[in-house]
Amino acid sequence: MVEAVRPIGLVVLDIDGTLVGEDLVLRERTKAAVAATLSRGIHVAIATGRMASSALRFADALGLSDPLIAYQGALIRAMPGAMAGASPRRARRGVGKLLVHTPMAADVAREVVAWSSARGLDPHINHLERFILREDDQNADDYSSFMGARAELVPDLVAWIERPVTKVLAVGDEATIAAALPEARARFAGRASATISHPRFIEFLAPGVSKGRGVSWLARRLGVPLERTMAIGDQVNDLEMIALVGHGVAMAEAPAAVRAVARHVAPSVADEGVATILETLVLRGPG
Repeated sequence: MVEAVRPIGLVVLDIDGTLVGEDLVLRERTKAAVAATLSRGIHVAIATGRMASSALRFADALGLSDPLIAYQGALIRAMPGAMAGASPRRARRGVGKLLVHTPMAADVAREVVAWSSARGLDPHINHLERFILREDDQNADDYSSFMGARAELVPDLVAWIERPVTKVLAVGDEATIAAALPEARARFAGRASATISHPRFIEFLAPGVSKGRGVSWLARRLGVPLERTMAIGDQVNDLEMIALVGHGVAMAEAPAAVRAVARHVAPSVADEGVATILETLVLRGPG
């Protein structure tokens, strides 16, 4: 854990389980705390497992203008209009300029899909701003609603992968996902990174990809030392960024391993823990 230095110059926020709960609603107190943070000249950015186009509505609602870290750090985009200096609150069209993209090799992605299916998991593919499901997936409408975009349906996921892809996500019950993680990390060591973004989701990305790497890239770009950076998250996929920065914050619901690397534990997402942390540690000043 690096030294915690103030004042804080950069705050990085996870979305699901951190900014919003299962209802996907950004609460007014949280929005007000983020707005107050921005008004003090402090950078605020998002780091999420979602694709950038899915995360954009949350970043836009918060008035953010710094690059958006998507797919656990495998992809980073500028906010639309930010490169030209336009107001981040203006109407958005499309997604911002691609700044970083680290896809997973096609042969590894095909093996991940086959491995996941063999263990009773339901694999999906994400590439850039596309997500691809089996054409017989009965949950396609639910996934499309969650992502805010329509899924592409194909007859054979393995056959569809002809080139590198950004991410493979596999869905299962909580016990199966928890048991699959150590096996996945051993099986694909050096060829893919595996993490849990939700108790029912295990995700596979290119080797070395993590939110920690994404936050490190963003902090360098903005000229903010990691000691003066805050990162807030709630799941295994947030562990690297929470451990990396001076002001690592785990949500109350986070697994024990994530809370163990955090300097602070925030109240639950239902109690607007992000707002509490910003009000207490960022807006109230030293103390």
